[in-house]
Amino acid sequence: MKRYEICLSENVLANLQRKIADFDWRNLPDDHGWDHGVGKADLKRLVEYWRDRFDWRATERRLNELPHYLTTVENQPVHFIHIKGDGSKPPLMLLHGWPGSFIEFGQLLKPLAADGHDIVVPSLPGFAFSNPVTSIIGPARAAGIMHSLMVQLFGDERYIVQGGDWGAHIASWMAYYNPDALLGFHVNMAYIFAEDAMPTSEAEKQWLSQRDANLRREGAYSQEQETRPDTLGAALTDSPTGAAAWILEKFGMWSDLPEQADGSPDLWARYTEEQLLTNIMLYVGTSAMATATWIYRGMRLEQSNLFPAGTRIKVPMAVAAFPDPVFIPAPRSFLAKTYNVVRYTDMPSGGHFAALEEPHSMLADLRSFIATIAASAS
Repeated sequence: MKRYEICLSENVLANLQRKIADFDWRNLPDDHGWDHGVGKADLKRLVEYWRDRFDWRATERRLNELPHYLTTVENQPVHFIHIKGDGSKPPLMLLHGWPGSFIEFGQLLKPLAADGHDIVVPSLPGFAFSNPVTSIIGPARAAGIMHSLMVQLFGDERYIVQGGDWGAHIASWMAYYNPDALLGFHVNMAYIFAEDAMPTSEAEKQWLSQRDANLRREGAYSQEQETRPDTLGAALTDSPTGAAAWILEKFGMWSDLPEQADGSPDLWARYTEEQLLTNIMLYVGTSAMATATWIYRGMRLEQSNLFPAGTRIKVPMAVAAFPDPVFIPAPRSFLAKTYNVVRYTDMPSGGHFAALEEPHSMLADLRSFIATIAASAS
């Protein structure tokens, strides 16, 4: 385990700049807003900022103000941030998903460390600087790697996990495999259930119907990444503008955003070019644009999209039910068929990237869950 400093090579940065500058916008037909994918006007605004104004070296300096580390876990490289508290509260692991990164948790780190927690924020296997991975790793195996990282850092001390997207999937598998290691886990997306969990109430049936309709409309990316990630990776690693489009579409469609007059999402009401490009650079400036999609393939190979029939996870679970426009929150009653749900909060605003979109709400709900765990433990 050693300290790590982010420093992309000048050759990588020059190559990106050349490809960004050479992109021929005439190859894209006149857009129709966001009706058929990413909005051309929004993508062009972002890429022009990238070309003319974005300073990656300044971003590196800011990111390097955090304590980064690199270690090897189960023969895989793992990058993580570790901010130390005073030890008065349990260690806390924060897990991102795709197409996010560790930067999602930026505004949570100092407050949680000030509360007394040691904060550990990894890059998932194949993401950002947790590279090069040598094999496809699904969420179930990633759960073992994340638990082993916590054991490396804290021995047998019990800990808490927070996660969204793949981070929530992985946290759930950590609770399945290592229930005695976790004091509890807090998620802002829960889409993995016991195989025999079936909807019974009308509300549960309506949720399942809407979830399936949303996934039919928005899930083509997942099908491609589950089945042919290397083909997609070849295309996206060769075009930073294409990679930006692939990622930007998800921020536009999955975030809780106001709509513009033509129905397009208003990205700039919530995000800045700096935020979006910092996240994108953690994919295109590393080898992660290809390998981050492997987790989808890994899930398919592991068949880890469901728990075995009869699974009942006893680790205390909290759900921050943000109004994600695509991955709509499951009803508490349905979650209770698989999980020990001790807290369920209907959040008033915020979407899929909740820690980035609504950090203060996320922080407050996580703190409340931790207080609930502490009270029940005492």
